[in-house]
Amino acid sequence: MINAVGRNIPEEILNITGKEVFKGNHYRDGYTYKKNGPETKCVINNSESKLVENIREVLVKCGIRDGMTLSFHHHFREGDYIINMVMEEVYKMGIKDITICASSLGKAHDPIVPYIEEGVITEIQSSGVRGKIGEAISAGKLKGLAIMRSHGGRVRAIESGETKIDIAFIGTPTCDDYGNCRGIGGKNDCGVLSYAVVDADYADKVVAITDCLVPFPNFPAHISMTKVDYVVVVDEIGDSKKIATGAAKPTTDMRKLMMAEYCTQFVTHAPYFKDGFSYQTGVGGASIASTISLAKIMKEKNIRMRFGVGGLTKPMCDLLVNGQVDCLLDTQDFDLAAVESVKDLKHFRISAGEYANPFNKGAVVNKLDFVILAALEVDVNFNCNVVVDSNGMITGAQGGHPDTAAGAKCSIVIVPLLQGRTPAVCSEVTTVTTPGESIDVVVTDYGIAINPQRKDLIACMKGVDLPFKTIEQLRDIAYSIAGEPQKVSFGDRVVGVIESRDGTIMDVVRQVKPFEFSE
Repeated sequence: MINAVGRNIPEEILNITGKEVFKGNHYRDGYTYKKNGPETKCVINNSESKLVENIREVLVKCGIRDGMTLSFHHHFREGDYIINMVMEEVYKMGIKDITICASSLGKAHDPIVPYIEEGVITEIQSSGVRGKIGEAISAGKLKGLAIMRSHGGRVRAIESGETKIDIAFIGTPTCDDYGNCRGIGGKNDCGVLSYAVVDADYADKVVAITDCLVPFPNFPAHISMTKVDYVVVVDEIGDSKKIATGAAKPTTDMRKLMMAEYCTQFVTHAPYFKDGFSYQTGVGGASIASTISLAKIMKEKNIRMRFGVGGLTKPMCDLLVNGQVDCLLDTQDFDLAAVESVKDLKHFRISAGEYANPFNKGAVVNKLDFVILAALEVDVNFNCNVVVDSNGMITGAQGGHPDTAAGAKCSIVIVPLLQGRTPAVCSEVTTVTTPGESIDVVVTDYGIAINPQRKDLIACMKGVDLPFKTIEQLRDIAYSIAGEPQKVSFGDRVVGVIESRDGTIMDVVRQVKPFEFSE
């Protein structure tokens, strides 16, 4: 069945998932539903201890069995140890057919690939996957489907009962013996625990894992003792120094700096750039650079930001230090400066649900003026791909991309015209993760394209000295340099589903043919 972005979703997948095809951003506006509730074991006896000796013992206490769904968060990013240590014990206990429901999976989790190959893990639900897990899924080694959701879409799925979590594991930098969790105050701080809030609220069993047990009460708690069943103390929950690895780095690349300057100039000439505007940026080099250059113009024009949202990095936190923003709303910290900034009274923690859940009564993303995003590919219909690379390999994550793009008044995607020798602006993206109706502007090193549907933005940019082009012109330039790319050769089997944030199906990911896959 053809959906609203022109993708053909196999009937078999619709039947397996019980889903509808994507029908547009506002299709489920006003939808009503009853939230699901967890099975809850009451604690009345004041002599009981929640402390458990080790991971194996807590798995036994939680009643681990074949076919369960286990959930994890990724605030430690490439420094996370929790998933690997839990799944190692699950494997040793001979448990099979586990569904992993993680807010995201990265290269730090490469060690669980053998558990995929052996059938210990048979389904994955995540914002996305990087590293060898993505390769394994793309090669068809996962028995079931990989369901990829945005951060808001993950909360929606859990709250609605679509995803039922049996045991949630929360890596927490500090915890007391009664389960009050905080993202700060330990030897491996991650700042916030925003992605794990929904897990704590809706999982049948909740396990806090910490390497820093502190005296009761560990207040103010980021996740309350009222949600936690057991507490396990381990030697290390992660390596906080690796939070900033990967994409979250400043850039000295002149091409990226030029795109950042184009982006900043566009923002400052847009009608939403005025005292009290709101802003979110991604963690790519050009996005970080655009925040730095925007701060300079804000200072020159005496314009203050009302609030910044994130995924936060040092440049966003510097706005708070310098008095250029009233407050920051934080769902994830991408570097240690942002982790430290959480201690500021005007740096507020928000849950992933407050941030982006389309099925609540109003998320923060709906109040955004600007969001600055990245992409692997953008096509002439402004559809974006942020999950599958040009070889068809699953290598990225939706994150908050579809959520913020749908919510913001002006969504801007910064992408180089060529990713290596591959055109990033093309006729048709490999896989659609964010629909073109959500994207307003595409900024490249060869020019800027405004979505023709945004006639208001086109009108206000008349006379502005920026290299405006149509999206088709940008594609043609890319093709003239690198040639038109050949379409990826996929097999028939569907290995992954890209869900829209509202739970309908945006696209599917098929198995890469063997000769396309390299170890």
